Amino acid sequence: MRISRSDESLLARWWYSVDRSLIVALLVLMGVGLVFSLAASPAVAEKKGFDLFYFVERHAVFTILGVALMLLLSFLQPKQIRRFGLLLLTGSLVLMAVALFWGPEINGAHRWIRVAGQSLQPSEFMKPGFVVISAWLLSEGRKRDDMPAFPMAVVLLTVTLCLLVLQPDVGQSVLISSIWLVMFIVAGYSLLWGLGFLGVAGVGGIAAYVFLPHVRARVSSFIDPGRGDSYQIERALQSFKEGGFFGRGPGEGTIKSVLPDSHTDFIFSVIAEEYGIAACILLVIIFGFISLRGLAHVRRMPDQFCRLVVLGLALLFAFQAIINMAVNVGLIPAKGMPLPFISYGGSSFLGLAITMGLLLAMARPSVKGDRLKNTKFVASAGVVEI
Repeated sequence: MRISRSDESLLARWWYSVDRSLIVALLVLMGVGLVFSLAASPAVAEKKGFDLFYFVERHAVFTILGVALMLLLSFLQPKQIRRFGLLLLTGSLVLMAVALFWGPEINGAHRWIRVAGQSLQPSEFMKPGFVVISAWLLSEGRKRDDMPAFPMAVVLLTVTLCLLVLQPDVGQSVLISSIWLVMFIVAGYSLLWGLGFLGVAGVGGIAAYVFLPHVRARVSSFIDPGRGDSYQIERALQSFKEGGFFGRGPGEGTIKSVLPDSHTDFIFSVIAEEYGIAACILLVIIFGFISLRGLAHVRRMPDQFCRLVVLGLALLFAFQAIINMAVNVGLIPAKGMPLPFISYGGSSFLGLAITMGLLLAMARPSVKGDRLKNTKFVASAGVVEI
């Protein structure tokens, strides 16, 4: 099927405005993730008593759903993205609160709820919604004095962090705090305020170390491996040595048989052992291309809201990839952060598909110049646009 530039249909306008290079890179990454799932998942499935390709088949389903969701969301306009972000954020925060009281406890954490017999992690869907609404509030706070947009952004950050810490999920707390702070600085707020938020974050990190035993154990074992349980990190590092530059060959790795999280948090180490450092470098290049391609759109945005959304979404993808790979090579303590579109996990995969779908939508040239009149509603502080 050929699409002409003179065609005024919705599909034609989308095709000639969307970043097709970014779409191709994302599809390649998802396809590579499916291949690597075939290497890492069967051993875990067998150990857990499932069918050999249980996780691979589910990963394939998540890939199909993720691609469809990403492409569908890439058609949205800024007004629709704001509304979708508000709906997504509100629903996710409510479900995170539900998970605290009624969700199952897994590995000492209450991060999941059961929906139709399936586990769902609401915080993974919260992140893109959090970025969109934080960007809107921060941009409005710079433009308007008739509504307390900036205090609302601070309250949103505080409420979200409280829910994450209570789960507990320190890794996600660090992730969204970092992204919020970068958006805060880029929005043009005072650097003194930024330093103040950094100080608060430092105090929060110390409090997490003092009051959360699992955080203290991970940090202590990272600083002094002999003091704690550093088995997973040691085996992850060993996999890079054993794999060498070209790897031991598909199916020849051993780390996937001894690590419980080899198909999720430590899949990068499985790749290193079986496919070698060369494959890891290629994967880093793909992650780098996607991240930099997304960030390249930021400076071309004529509207601060669009600029902050694209910045936040691109950083959400980039930071998550960096954190996972840094853990695998022993640069930072273990965080429990999946590798985007590579690690197994339906909530994470679909949450990232939403993230990249919204990024593709905001990066469209036709969207950048969008000046649609926004629906208005009356709040106690004045008229608020959304």
